[in-house]
Amino acid sequence: MLIAFNKPFNVLCQFTDRSQPPRATLAGFGLPPAVYAAGRLDYDSEGLLLLTDDGGLAHQLTDPRHKADKTYWVQVEGSVGDDQLQALRRGVELNDGPTLPAKIERLDPAPALWARDPPVRFRKTVPDAWLAITLREGRNRQVRRMTAAVGLPTLRLVRVSMGAHALDDLQPGQWREIR
Repeated sequence: MLIAFNKPFNVLCQFTDRSQPPRATLAGFGLPPAVYAAGRLDYDSEGLLLLTDDGGLAHQLTDPRHKADKTYWVQVEGSVGDDQLQALRRGVELNDGPTLPAKIERLDPAPALWARDPPVRFRKTVPDAWLAITLREGRNRQVRRMTAAVGLPTLRLVRVSMGAHALDDLQPGQWREIR
């Protein structure tokens, strides 16, 4: 079984949380029993999370050797210059080594997304922009670290696809079985 789930902002990619106070988890969304997340999506990120009850499929979906692209729509703080886009496309140096080259596109106009709760802080004097970033690797908080490395802090991050699987019209907290 393979499930596409639109993970809301500030929800853990697991079914339990031992922290105090406990945080929202996948347990609150009526997902089928015995599925687990194939990969991660940070607590403060949103969008497509694939869940499965098949360990082999989970490995195929997440192992970098299978080179499944992951695409994110990223709202960044600041005006995006061509030099910053080129740096991201080439790959940037992070504290755990250089990233692989990434596919980067400006999203103009901004994508039509659901409202986030809580909303992203809006500042009249600070511009923002949206980028589509496609990666073939999946390091911890990689997109956020990449945009920060070129002077563009991430304000909002939404994963819209993993390999052949896309978020499509799923709203936050909704899921569907992929056949």
